[in-house]
Amino acid sequence: MSLDAFKSAPPTVTVQLDSVPSGAEAVTSVGPSCKTPCSVTVPANGNFTVTFSMNKYQSATVPVQVTTTPGDFTSPPVTSADPNPVLAELQAATPAKKSKPVRKRKPKPADEAPAAAEPAESSPFPDPAATR
Repeated sequence: MSLDAFKSAPPTVTVQLDSVPSGAEAVTSVGPSCKTPCSVTVPANGNFTVTFSMNKYQSATVPVQVTTTPGDFTSPPVTSADPNPVLAELQAATPAKKSKPVRKRKPKPADEAPAAAEPAESSPFPDPAATR
């Protein structure tokens, strides 16, 4: 004979999930998922995260802390999730800026520098190279 019938089921916690805008896909790190607004029942064996995603919006992840308060002889243990409801405000995805292709400029043709000509003998200015 098995004593499994006398074992209590592992504790679970029901969490409400919502998003702004509604209709986002909410996926928990422990498995269950749904489309917001909705609720999921998850095992109460530790903290988890909920990731909200929706087309044209940046995804958002919200951590959820699960706490269990032990019961006594007069009351059962209480399991709760914080936050509950879990709400995510999704931000519109900004389209990637298209960068314009950089056009390489052709170097301007260098103006032909006048050849270092000898100063004309009729120049009223002295030759600067001659003073060195």
